[in-house]
Amino acid sequence: MQRWRGYDAAPGGWGRAVVTIGVFDGVHRGHQEIIGHAVKRAKELGVQSVVVTFDPHPSEVVRPGSHPPVLTEPARKAELIEQLGVDVLCVLPFTLEFSRLSAEAFVHDVLVANLHAALVVVGENFRFGHRAAGDIALLRRLGRSFGFGVEAAPLLADGGSEVATEDTAGTVFSSTYIRSCVDAGDVTAAARALGRPHRVEGVVVRGDRRGRELGFPTANLLTSAYAAVPADGVYAAWLVRGRGERLPAAVSIGTNPTFSGHERRVEAHVLDFDGDLYGERLALDFVVRLREQRTYSGVEPLVTQIREDVAQTREVLAG
Repeated sequence: MQRWRGYDAAPGGWGRAVVTIGVFDGVHRGHQEIIGHAVKRAKELGVQSVVVTFDPHPSEVVRPGSHPPVLTEPARKAELIEQLGVDVLCVLPFTLEFSRLSAEAFVHDVLVANLHAALVVVGENFRFGHRAAGDIALLRRLGRSFGFGVEAAPLLADGGSEVATEDTAGTVFSSTYIRSCVDAGDVTAAARALGRPHRVEGVVVRGDRRGRELGFPTANLLTSAYAAVPADGVYAAWLVRGRGERLPAAVSIGTNPTFSGHERRVEAHVLDFDGDLYGERLALDFVVRLREQRTYSGVEPLVTQIREDVAQTREVLAG
């Protein structure tokens, strides 16, 4: 898959393409349907498939301080999009100037003049241009003027059905819905919408080493500022290293209230592991929430609970 920074990175002699556009945070099952359809249509037409996305998140540029929790880091998002068979990932730097492009200018500058769209595939709720003034109807009108087709994919709902609104069936899969699941600690529902476990990435840094003193050493994960970290509690998860090595882990998220902690941390106890993870960039794939965060009267009841958490983690991941 080719990766371009900006639409003007299209090489000279670039032919026609099937283009799909979106933030695609999470690359969830709804996104997969849209991107997969674009890839399929590109093959049928004998042209390239292009996914256009944005960096940073448009919300942060238009409304500073409103950046939503990130479901997929940029590198992970690119990896997931590549797995769908896309030919080109085009990341547009989202600036205030870019946000002020009218819907008509966006179509001309991005889709026509540079990407040479033969067909544009988007979700049926797609909006574009300054203040999101453009909709599917306008996109189709502009397509007739500029010579490209438009196909709007219906939204995907829980249960696999394609629906136009949440009222007709199930919960419509969206990045907002998945963020709400993660925020509530419902990583099972998040995984159902994503089509895979929710992942949090980070670098292992030194903590208080309290876990080692208790007999359960942990990898303290330093996550990015906007990472969508699940609600406080204990989770069964897979720790992913390097080229995909997966290790079972019991993960604690919270402030360690038993020891009057204040800093929120993501700490993973890797089962049956006796190595050094400091400095490594790792990922945690969350499988299920085992319990909420609790405060214990002392070390002994805490250790007893950790033993139960580890046993439960082992059972869940074995299944």
